[in-house]
Amino acid sequence: MFTGIIQAMGQLQRKEPRGGDYRLTVAAGKLAMSDVRLGDSIAVNGVCLTVVGFGEGGFRADVSRETLSRTTLGELRTGTALNLELALTPGSRLGGHIVSGHVDGIGTIRARDEDGRSVRFQLDAPAHLAKYIAEKGSICIDGISLTVNRVDGSVFDVNVVPHTLAVTTLKDAQAGRRVNLEVDLLARYLERLIQGGDAARPAGSLTREWLRGHGFIPE
Repeated sequence: MFTGIIQAMGQLQRKEPRGGDYRLTVAAGKLAMSDVRLGDSIAVNGVCLTVVGFGEGGFRADVSRETLSRTTLGELRTGTALNLELALTPGSRLGGHIVSGHVDGIGTIRARDEDGRSVRFQLDAPAHLAKYIAEKGSICIDGISLTVNRVDGSVFDVNVVPHTLAVTTLKDAQAGRRVNLEVDLLARYLERLIQGGDAARPAGSLTREWLRGHGFIPE
């Protein structure tokens, strides 16, 4: 588990094809690696990866086909800056929100606008994730815990303060960039819980008609 508070920016040093998936070598930058061991988890642009080796001032991690299909990791080029966060420990401060590192889908930045001293980003989310994104709720963008300011269908806005811009890859992000999105963990589980005994029904069966028939929304 993670918090969405980025601890360091690293860099992709190498991306090696391995039988249909990849092994990444990541320069860890200022990330505190002294107590990191083989098998530990590190979030890379919001993706929970397992450390399989060390070297070149950082670590190595394998990326499966499933992860490649749901994230931007397969699109990254050597030299790309990366947001890094170590997994939570029992004594960690939960400064952002609970983040699993299991990316739900890829969004796209629509616009970047100055908003006082912060920057407002407008993003497109995949249609199937729109129901999980709520005004003043939490969302994780490339591993960064942010608050949703406005929602219009599958389009939403976030404001990024100067400190977050300075210490994450969003400082250089412009319209058209694809980003990893993880919706609020509680929203995902809530959907399954309200389905109750119908949770075993096929995906996509949670409709407005189903909710109305079970008393969750008025007739």
